[in-house]
Amino acid sequence: MTSVNLTTTYLGMKLANPLVVSASPLGRNIDTLQQLVEAGASAVVLPSLFEEQIEHDSYEVHSALEYGSESYAEHAGGFLPEMDSYNTGPDSYLEHVSRVQNELSVPVMASLNGDSKGGWTSYARMIQDAGAAALELNVYFVAANIDETGQEVESRYLELVEAVRETISIPLAVKVGPYFSSMGNMALRLADAGADGLVLFNRFYQPDIDLENLEVTPNVQLSRSSEMRLPLRWIAILKGRIDASLAATSGVHEPRDVLKLLLAGADVAMMASTLLRHGPPRLTSILTGVTEWLEEHEYESVEQMKGSMSQASTPDPAAFERSNYMESLITYSTPHF
Repeated sequence: MTSVNLTTTYLGMKLANPLVVSASPLGRNIDTLQQLVEAGASAVVLPSLFEEQIEHDSYEVHSALEYGSESYAEHAGGFLPEMDSYNTGPDSYLEHVSRVQNELSVPVMASLNGDSKGGWTSYARMIQDAGAAALELNVYFVAANIDETGQEVESRYLELVEAVRETISIPLAVKVGPYFSSMGNMALRLADAGADGLVLFNRFYQPDIDLENLEVTPNVQLSRSSEMRLPLRWIAILKGRIDASLAATSGVHEPRDVLKLLLAGADVAMMASTLLRHGPPRLTSILTGVTEWLEEHEYESVEQMKGSMSQASTPDPAAFERSNYMESLITYSTPHF
């Protein structure tokens, strides 16, 4: 048994260690989730309930109820099934949240994915009532409207967070991308709007073109460890400067990735791609690697190391800013061909 205290605090919740399963297809199956917890996961984030699912289900029910209603008077009572016959996606999601929360021994966080504050925010309360320990608001918004200003885009984010915060009392984390003109200021404003934590960063999947069929096609690629450096930089910059928990996601594959993020100031490291590639046992090997490094370097706890190399703590704060860019170019060695 390790002498290192691996516990960490995220969104006000005390977790057994900093390894959290992020939202992915792995969360659809309760048996898989059980295996992940047994392998060492201290908390799980379920796959997202999408705004489009809610809107689509509402539209389908509305269309079914109206179909043929004006054609013949006798249709009103004979051709439509009872309302409880409709299979609404959100209801299935809420049932999944409730069941997983009851069966797992770790905190279960639900996820809402959208970009507007419409009536769908009411599902945040339903998710809370289903027993979720926290809610992760996954704001996935591509600012493709060239008539919309950056200020208007940021306002959409903030209004959405405020609307959800007003709806629920459980902890609220906000998962965003890095594409703001002032990421640090936006992080501060998100926390002020009601976010208890920030999940950095959302991966924006890029479409591809099928040259044979001349179609735009989805193109999902799993992350690589190198992608961890972007959240590492911003977590290091934000640590101690905003009143919110910090979760790192994207590029968390190895024990060293987790360790670097913790040193930068992350409260937890979230992972999905490496688990999709290698399965639940990968969690055990990562946790073992983190523990061994801490013991070797004589750390007593995860809390002791967290943020010890953030921008506020490092002897060279500029290393996270422009000088890092300049030094990288100067020190890069030209390959010999």
